[in-house]
Amino acid sequence: MANSPPLEPELLKSKFLGCMLGLAVGDALGAPFEGAWFPAPDQVKAVAAKSHLLRYTDDAHMAIGLAESLIACKDLNGWHLAEVFTKNFEQEPWRGYGPGPPRIFKKIRAGMSWDKAALDIYPGGSYGNGAAMRVAPVGLFYFKDFKKLVAAARDQSIITHAHLLGQEGAVLLALTVALVTGGSPAPASRDIIGQLRQYALEEVYLQKLKCMEALLETKDAGEIASQLGNGIEAFNSVPAAICCALRHPGSFEDAVLEAVSLGGDADTIACMAGAIAGARLGSEAIPGQWLKKLENKAYFEELAVKLLEAVI
Repeated sequence: MANSPPLEPELLKSKFLGCMLGLAVGDALGAPFEGAWFPAPDQVKAVAAKSHLLRYTDDAHMAIGLAESLIACKDLNGWHLAEVFTKNFEQEPWRGYGPGPPRIFKKIRAGMSWDKAALDIYPGGSYGNGAAMRVAPVGLFYFKDFKKLVAAARDQSIITHAHLLGQEGAVLLALTVALVTGGSPAPASRDIIGQLRQYALEEVYLQKLKCMEALLETKDAGEIASQLGNGIEAFNSVPAAICCALRHPGSFEDAVLEAVSLGGDADTIACMAGAIAGARLGSEAIPGQWLKKLENKAYFEELAVKLLEAVI
């Protein structure tokens, strides 16, 4: 990636906007179908069409916090990020947070270290997908430096998801965002999978990356859920989200609708797929009828621009 020619400023801006808006749109589209059993893409579109507002959940809310902290600190700062996560949760606790983060934030408020609080609640660490669902801003911020990206993706994970499987899910998602952001055109889907394999350390991810190659051409989206998963564990959702995005390199809509159609943890899978597809295709690829209804759209745009300004 270091040898790639620099992107035109407007193209890079579109990619940053596409990523931040894309993760929020995916989250909001998937939210009504969390726990559903393989909703049809047309059903997802119909629900969105009837909605007056596409409201995001804790997935995008935590991505906001991560972007805010990166912008403020010009780097990943664990103490600052934990404080931002805690403050944002206290302001909007109704976003759909799971049971773990509020307990972790309470411990941090009481003075426990940002990198110890999660382990106090989950000995050995959680391997849920909460660190991966929010990590896209790391992929944008460090898209030129994969060494820093990997370290930052792991550090931001430790605040809530310290298990190596939770960390690695975040690393792979952030790397995918970086790969599609830094290339013009973005690398081919199979090449992206090949590069992710170089960074995967855990066997379950290596096996799922291998399965992903065959799934790029399948006509049955149900095969993605059956082979890669659709659950709340990072290894059962991150590969599925990446796969949906890579299967539709020319269509944000198809990538996100397919992610929602997997059911299960639909909002998180679609949030992650939307981040990748948006970064790959730019903000212009996101359907306007969804963007017009997106809650706090202007703030996601503001954060994208500030992230870009901090990078260039």
